Amino acid sequence: MPEEQLFKSEEKQSRTAVAETLESAAEQIRAGSVQLADETGEQTATIPDEPTFEVELERVTDSETGEQYYELEYELSWTESA
Repeated sequence: MPEEQLFKSEEKQSRTAVAETLESAAEQIRAGSVQLADETGEQTATIPDEPTFEVELERVTDSETGEQYYELEYELSWTESA
């Protein structure tokens, strides 16, 4: 089945703003659900007690410019219960 993107947000922010967003996300995860919102809409995700947690750090090289940049990703994944 193809991937369906339910929400995406990407913008430059200060380290402090990023940390505050992650702290808020951590509190919501602890409580069992995460609410995502921007000017186009909102989504709520219920987080199970034991999701799979992945941390990934990549060095990416742009194929056109040769410029290198880094990506640090935190990802939770789970299957829906019936």
